[in-house]
Amino acid sequence: MSFLPISAIIPTLNAAAGLPATLALLRGQVTEIIIADGGSSDGTAALAQAAGARVISAPRGRGPQLRAAAEAATQPWLLALHADTRPGAGWREAAAGFIARPESTSKAAHFRFALDDAVPEARRLEAMVAWRCRWLGLPYGDQGLLIARDFYEALGGYEPIPLMEDVALIRRIGRRNLVALPAAFITSAEKWRRDGWYTRSARNLFCLSLWFAGVSPERIAQVYARRR
Repeated sequence: MSFLPISAIIPTLNAAAGLPATLALLRGQVTEIIIADGGSSDGTAALAQAAGARVISAPRGRGPQLRAAAEAATQPWLLALHADTRPGAGWREAAAGFIARPESTSKAAHFRFALDDAVPEARRLEAMVAWRCRWLGLPYGDQGLLIARDFYEALGGYEPIPLMEDVALIRRIGRRNLVALPAAFITSAEKWRRDGWYTRSARNLFCLSLWFAGVSPERIAQVYARRR
């Protein structure tokens, strides 16, 4: 089986608990895995290197880290995902099909949001995210984003901001240029279990509302941190 011409780019910060599963599912599927680490103290960088990933250091924050990883990428396609998000069954075939279509060089694709918890709250959240993607065209970073590197660069790439970097890029891509792929990317539900299903979802919605109201990403990051 040939490698997909993809550089998987992953921002990390003390991600040693969830990263190995993600790397195991990417290894042997994509040509390159780049970890942009924001200063982990739990051995994340060493773990990633041992798993065959290329590790670079970057200023802390998903925006700066993703931007640094994309700049270091060598492949014609980028796959951005979070450290605690695992590619699900059929993702490789879905990605390969998208890449093979000529029109995809000016589009971007995202995967279906799923959580690794069997509770009803998880299914309700998945349904809400599916609605948000279908009607508002707003997938988040924990769904994976597959985009041609040339298109990504033409859009200006990820902004070096501490929060909302995924929404900012999605807005520049444009709803008409987004393609929903049928395979799922499965994210750890630990944050929702820890913070409360409704509390965390409400906080995320509040931060999104602040973004659309024109509040700066730096201010939103401060609000987000205080409400954790």
